[in-house]
Amino acid sequence: MLEDYVVVDLEMTGLKSSRDKILEIGAVRVRNQQAQDVYQALVNPHVSLSPELTELTKITDEMAREGMEEEKAVMGFLEFFQGLPLVGHNIMIDFRFLKQACVNHNRRLEAEGLDTLKLARKLLPELEKKTLGYLCEYFGIYRAHGHRALEDAMATARLLEELKKLGLPRQAELFRPKPLAFKAKKQGPITPRQKKYLKELADYHKIELSAALDCLTKNEASRLTDRILSQYGKVPKANTGKGHLR
Repeated sequence: MLEDYVVVDLEMTGLKSSRDKILEIGAVRVRNQQAQDVYQALVNPHVSLSPELTELTKITDEMAREGMEEEKAVMGFLEFFQGLPLVGHNIMIDFRFLKQACVNHNRRLEAEGLDTLKLARKLLPELEKKTLGYLCEYFGIYRAHGHRALEDAMATARLLEELKKLGLPRQAELFRPKPLAFKAKKQGPITPRQKKYLKELADYHKIELSAALDCLTKNEASRLTDRILSQYGKVPKANTGKGHLR
């Protein structure tokens, strides 16, 4: 039976690991079925947060700017997780973001995992919804601050114990961790020519960029350039240099 594991939850700026950023990491390390320690890191995504995301998480731009750099936060998590199986609600979303960050910072992440969302679908097929919030209400699991990473990780740990009561020992196979597989491609940094062109666009159109240029990847810079060109148009040739690469 699963006795030693790490329950993890992330808050992100969106749901695509190739485009969006980690905003917060929360984790609970469980050994011998007892919560042993916790890890929490607020991460500076170097982009402005949408009003909807702030409303959902209660994390403001000011709070995010005081967060750790992604590399430090993820390295801290790797030290905390110690190679144990990972547990999460829809674990692959969180794993993809962690894997992408590790690849970007030349670190390795391989893990087995267990998904409480899949467990709930198997063990509670009659329930209308299987979201973490709905399941917490169903089992009477208290969450003081939903959509904050550590609080949700702790709630997921308690949810797993409730699901164990339903499934063990009869359906022990459901609780066996399986390898988590995701191939992430390293995202190269913004090029000097991309940075120069974005600055020219911002200066000419008198707009404030929503992201710190030095923290953009090459692909992110390309997408930002496309959005500005689509909304505002090009800089006349008399006002710019010889061109740019995207």
